[in-house]
Amino acid sequence: MTGQTARKTLRFDLIVLGAGPAGAAAAMTAARNGLRVALVDKVRFPRNKLCGGGLTGRAVAHYRRIFGGTLPPVPFERRDSFAFHAFGQSLGDSRDAPPLHLIMRFQFDAALVQQALDAGAMDFTGQSGNLETDAPAVDLPDHRLEAPILIAADGVNSPTAKVLFGDAFDKRRIGFALEVERPGAEPDRPLRIDFGAADWGYGWQFPKPTGTTIGVGGVLSRNSDMKAAMRRYLTELEVPEELPVKGQFLPFGDFRATPGRGRILLAGDAAGLVDPITGEGIAHALDSGALAAEAARDALVSNTPDTALAAYTRSLRPIHRGIRHAGLLRNLMFREALRPAFIRSFRSSRTLRSEYLRLMAGETEYGPLMQQMAARLPGFAWRAVSGT
Repeated sequence: MTGQTARKTLRFDLIVLGAGPAGAAAAMTAARNGLRVALVDKVRFPRNKLCGGGLTGRAVAHYRRIFGGTLPPVPFERRDSFAFHAFGQSLGDSRDAPPLHLIMRFQFDAALVQQALDAGAMDFTGQSGNLETDAPAVDLPDHRLEAPILIAADGVNSPTAKVLFGDAFDKRRIGFALEVERPGAEPDRPLRIDFGAADWGYGWQFPKPTGTTIGVGGVLSRNSDMKAAMRRYLTELEVPEELPVKGQFLPFGDFRATPGRGRILLAGDAAGLVDPITGEGIAHALDSGALAAEAARDALVSNTPDTALAAYTRSLRPIHRGIRHAGLLRNLMFREALRPAFIRSFRSSRTLRSEYLRLMAGETEYGPLMQQMAARLPGFAWRAVSGT
């Protein structure tokens, strides 16, 4: 290599690009299964990340399965009471619900990375380089990393997806969110979810041990002025002070049916695995990262690395099915002609609210929730879910 210091080539069983929840889960799973894994991220942890930071029961269950222990070793606020609103109207409170654990992402993500490193993953965080898709390989400033399989968990703006498909996401279907952090603990401030705070989207108020995360998110193509939606929501919540605003794209249910190409697998936000109603991505990120690593392990054991993507795609079918169902239900919730019926049903039915909370807890799927809605709205439900 003329004029440059020769880079050392390091060979692994698996390279993981991106060390958020999906990447950390992939690295943890691979290392626990005896694979030699490199964990790469352009930043060092802890780092800030736009996210409501709510760990649903589904997310906690995946964390326990992948990392062990009861809950992540970070400060959290446990809430089992929720205030629901929709399009400016109260839908009532739900008490003694399956709990939501509210965390700061910079603490949570750093803890997951450390657990993966402690399990044996090699640390290449704080470095970025060029991806070679055929090998696959990653050229870092001082090392060249090679492996039979690569898992890309590099976020909604995934550079890997851009290389593979030309774009990280479909601009017509992508979501977008704005968020502020209100400093200081506010134990009396309710946990609140507002359907319709943005068009075809929602708002959230999540109190945490050291502050409150407040945000709005919705389908970008339907929100020409998301900043105005954010201002309205802050006014509604009586948050008058000026706070720094962060913005981020959200892959609102626009998942890739085939999450990768060749020997490269996409996980988490890079694969579009975000619930289009709740915006939850942590649970799917943890699950998909682990599933991708398990598919890689099985393919390597059988000496058939080219089979990993097909096996991983099959393992994602339950997640894909749930996201499709959520997209159908979103038609019912957000279509203007159907809003009054949705508000009336959600407000009057304790069973419907309970089913929604059970969904967040991972105790049920969207199918039963859709059945509950259809039972109450037989005249509306078919038109809503069929898209007519």
